[in-house]
Amino acid sequence: MIQFLLNETPQAVENCSPNMTVLEWLRTKMRQTGTKEGCATGDCGACTLLVGEEHSDGQWHYKTMNSCLLLVGNAHGKHIITVEAVTRGMHLTPEELHPVQRAMVECHGSQCGFCTPGFIMSLLALYINHEQYPGQKAVIHALGGNLCRCTGYSPILKAAEQAYEYERSQEPWSAVAKAFKQTLNQQSTSNTPSLINGQSNFLLPQSLNQLLTLKANHPEAHIVAGATDLAIEISQQLLSPKTMISVTQTPELTEVIETRSQFTIGAAAPYEKFIGQLCEHYPETAELFERLGSTQVRNGGTLGGSLGNASPIGDPAPMLIALGASIELQSLEGTKILNVEDFFIGYRETVLAENEVITKVIIPKRSANLTLACHKVTKRFEDDISTVCLAIAIEHKNHVITSVRLAMGGMAAVPKRASQMEQQLRGAKFEAQSFTTAGEYVSQDFQPLTDVRASEDYRLKVTRNLMQRVGLEFCQQIPTSLRIAHASL
Repeated sequence: MIQFLLNETPQAVENCSPNMTVLEWLRTKMRQTGTKEGCATGDCGACTLLVGEEHSDGQWHYKTMNSCLLLVGNAHGKHIITVEAVTRGMHLTPEELHPVQRAMVECHGSQCGFCTPGFIMSLLALYINHEQYPGQKAVIHALGGNLCRCTGYSPILKAAEQAYEYERSQEPWSAVAKAFKQTLNQQSTSNTPSLINGQSNFLLPQSLNQLLTLKANHPEAHIVAGATDLAIEISQQLLSPKTMISVTQTPELTEVIETRSQFTIGAAAPYEKFIGQLCEHYPETAELFERLGSTQVRNGGTLGGSLGNASPIGDPAPMLIALGASIELQSLEGTKILNVEDFFIGYRETVLAENEVITKVIIPKRSANLTLACHKVTKRFEDDISTVCLAIAIEHKNHVITSVRLAMGGMAAVPKRASQMEQQLRGAKFEAQSFTTAGEYVSQDFQPLTDVRASEDYRLKVTRNLMQRVGLEFCQQIPTSLRIAHASL
């Protein structure tokens, strides 16, 4: 059985398809149609809702998620808030509306209205988590996963600011959630929360030992975390896994630990849990993480899921390879640790055995003279899949490059290092021309495909251009006009 709180009402779901998303469940089972389906791929934000969960400090925290990507099984123990709960009642005066709704009305932020519930929920999360207006940049960041086809962005941005001008409305949901969680804890047993539908099932282990035992008993099972890719395969490609094992509530896989020498990131820790901490130490990675999906996607997606998918266009892999990161795999038989670059063996293939799961990603702290660059080229600047992704980490001494790790995505069947370009750089002078020269060897490292995103020639040319740019950046020779243009993005 899966139990969660929907607005103010506890829910117990048992006989339900493991493939069902919260969006589908809301609209078809609960007849709550305020949450809209726009794309069903996590791009448009029309289905945005709030998901609350209790943190270690005993407080409930709320974040936005795409309900089209959130599987019902992963809602266990959570608090789901939909647009219906923002303000109760009909024919209300403006003063009786929640401030974010009132501001949207008074600023004419709703056009056709289809996307409006999603905007309301993203603005609500911003309002809950910021007691004072955080500024337009923060608003744009929070709304990055919400699309308005009627081009109503300006009044929506104005509404985000105006909501803070009214008498502040206090967040009323935490008290209800705490009472629900107390009841849930009292009812809890040693059984693993699950959904069963005929021969299909969804299992939600509550400890690492439970997870490893389930994986050993169900070697064919799909391991799922945020489901930001798997849910799309289910809805768009009609994938129907017989067994899914979710790692989202395995405590050992959601920890983020920083020591003097490394970051240890649990495979099921959502991006939003660690990217601030990691980007503070490696600010050069901010471009990749800030452009990795939307806020809603980063609130659900995980490093373990990205690596486990083994997509050649996954953004984290090149960065992890360039930083010399390692990955931990576990089974009942023991633990393995290997370099991330050795994890991929073919298109969407890895060394992961049937009885193993990814448990941790280990990223070393930077050395004193490490220089890093991460660049992502896409058709759209934000919320798009990479055409080419490049990450390079070098060390230099006495004006000579002493070590280099250059990894790329979108250029081969797997994320991989560019050995020929690395060879040209290693021992070369630390000057911009060295990087430009190394870029000319890209065709010896990669023979990229021509596909819907780009041609082979385009990818090769972009790589050469990126290498020239990296050289100018590293050697502080970027023209002023280019620095200004990049800073404004």
